[in-house]
Amino acid sequence: MFFTDELMTSILALIGTVTCLYYFTKYSWELLIGIRVYILAKFWRTNLTLYGEWAVVTGATAGIGKAYAHELARRGLNVVLISRSLEKLRATADEIEQQHGKKTKIVQADFNQGAEIYGPIEAALKDLNIGILVNNVGKTYQVLPCYFLDVPDVEKMTKIVLPQLLKRKKGIIINISSEAGAHPHPLITMYSATKSVLPLLVSTNLTHDQETNLFVKRADDYAQEALNTVGLTEKTNGCLSHALQHFFFERLFPRWLRLTEFSINNMKKLSERRKPLVEKWRWKQKTA
Repeated sequence: MFFTDELMTSILALIGTVTCLYYFTKYSWELLIGIRVYILAKFWRTNLTLYGEWAVVTGATAGIGKAYAHELARRGLNVVLISRSLEKLRATADEIEQQHGKKTKIVQADFNQGAEIYGPIEAALKDLNIGILVNNVGKTYQVLPCYFLDVPDVEKMTKIVLPQLLKRKKGIIINISSEAGAHPHPLITMYSATKSVLPLLVSTNLTHDQETNLFVKRADDYAQEALNTVGLTEKTNGCLSHALQHFFFERLFPRWLRLTEFSINNMKKLSERRKPLVEKWRWKQKTA
């Protein structure tokens, strides 16, 4: 079968038209979803108290976790605060009760200690009408990137709270992660695969209180915007600024490039370079 130049031109034009139509439809739909999730949600919020009376927040005495605890109380929920510092827990609980007039319950737990902490946590949460769990503690299976087979078995907060949510057939679990949760990354697959809230840079002690700007959010502002997206999407960057950064990151650093041997080797090199910083961080945590 022979194709004339005119026929080939028509076929190529059709392919081009279909391709343009596909991307126009795809990005138009993403734009509409983004407007609903990140802009209209400021004025059209989900009533979080419908899920239950209590919210549970891990890592609740600093950074994003503390911001979530305050924002949840501001929206009408009592809050269970879980963290390792009893002094900071009491201070945060007093702040919430005085500023928002809601009940608090504190649970001292160091998630670095292993599975033995979950029994007391489960006992403390018993009989509470929990509607929201915020997994924010920032626990990873290793301090530095490693292969999947090197991952130890760990317990999860979700295992404690989820049965109650399933029984009542309502509830929200918010897993605080980072942009790494948006797609697979070499040597941190489990971390990437178990997250639903995906911030980029937020000014907290973990980011050395980086100065805020168009790209870096204050923790309080981030928590407020991120909670606006609850009930609208299962995975979110939390705010419009971070969603736009994610959009461009995905297109400038595509999946095929992230998972190449080149990227894996760079992750290994980065891991080696960061070892002194990790040791310094560990020392600060012990002396804090």
